[in-house]
Amino acid sequence: MRAVFVWVWVGNDYFCSKSFALKTTIYKNTTVAYSDYGKGGCIVLLHGYLENQHMWDAFVPEFSKNHRVITIDLLGHGKTECLGYIHTMEDQADVVHEVLQELRIRKAIFIGHSMGGYVALAFAELYPENVKGLVLLNSTSRADSDERKTNRDRAIKAVKKDYTAFIRLSIGNLFSEDNREKLTAEIEQVKAEALQTPLQGVVAALEGMKVRKDREVLLHFGPYPILLALGKKDPVLNYEESLEQIENTKVKLVTFPDGHMSYIENRDAVRKTLLDFIKSV
Repeated sequence: MRAVFVWVWVGNDYFCSKSFALKTTIYKNTTVAYSDYGKGGCIVLLHGYLENQHMWDAFVPEFSKNHRVITIDLLGHGKTECLGYIHTMEDQADVVHEVLQELRIRKAIFIGHSMGGYVALAFAELYPENVKGLVLLNSTSRADSDERKTNRDRAIKAVKKDYTAFIRLSIGNLFSEDNREKLTAEIEQVKAEALQTPLQGVVAALEGMKVRKDREVLLHFGPYPILLALGKKDPVLNYEESLEQIENTKVKLVTFPDGHMSYIENRDAVRKTLLDFIKSV
């Protein structure tokens, strides 16, 4: 039987009530947590690094009115356990595939934020027949540069030295400078969620992102609609460099005015953009 969820309207957004219940499956002796909402064509929502499936709480009520929506806690995040010292994007994609097999879902639209986009791309490479559409939200198809890999190694050392300080600083730096004071409450909430990520999960994600493959070829030859949604002031992904990967492709581009956390910084615009894409697929 599918779990029942209760959503409440607070201010200008929906939030999941504390009666929120997770479903679980087992992948390689590891417990994986996910949620299953609504009926219709399937949408799979994949969170980013230091996030969990609750990042989508403000979007699920609208999306699930006409679609079946699956949210998943990726390895080492949320209520999903760690699998090992490194969680590759392929490992994460296999976890997603395991959930969809359990639910007997053959085809879906995949929407991934940041690391979730890397996982969606890995899934698209491994299981192309299961992909109906693909959205990269504040994400990229390109592998880490040498400089970025060095920064990942520094991050691993830093989080092992002072976990709490690292997490809090990392989250704050994801927002555009203009929003770091305007969105204080929202940023504190994201930090609180991030601090639930175990140290092993943080390190395993950093190691996995560091070694991920370049998958730009999928933007050129993927046989399904693709949307790239970027933040103009994203402190993590250089906007101009991000545009290079979709030159001479049919990938649709949408630009938001703020930082890496578009789903918070530009929530209404992101919601509309994603709904428009879902309806078009």
